[in-house]
Amino acid sequence: MKQAPYFSLPILNSEHSWSLADASKKVTMLTFWTSWCPDSKRDLHAKHTLYQSMDTQNMEMVMIHVTGRDPGVNVASFLRENEYTFPVLRDEGTMVYDLYQCMGVPTTVLLNEKKEVAFMYHDKATIMDIMKGVAFLISTHY
Repeated sequence: MKQAPYFSLPILNSEHSWSLADASKKVTMLTFWTSWCPDSKRDLHAKHTLYQSMDTQNMEMVMIHVTGRDPGVNVASFLRENEYTFPVLRDEGTMVYDLYQCMGVPTTVLLNEKKEVAFMYHDKATIMDIMKGVAFLISTHY
């Protein structure tokens, strides 16, 4: 497995940033998304349900809004309208999106506890596909 590219991005509606160096869970889920994409909307809804019910001891979810592919949108309003409460980072254009060699949105990247890219899922992946990867990474930790 290859090492995940390190990055630091601002947290939406916060004075703070989040860095991959801060990730300390067994699994880190990065999701790159836009507000206009139907597949992103489906994925965000499923991820929000997961976020509300997940065991935060094992997994950290980081949602990354790809501003370079979704310019001019009021992300705070979009999140409020959809009642999403997960943390959202603001990509600088497509900087981190490009670092992870994403080909479209949504893209979900699962990192193991060594911050290596273990799985990468594209727009047609279901939440069940992604959760199988999460379960594999959590179970191989022990």
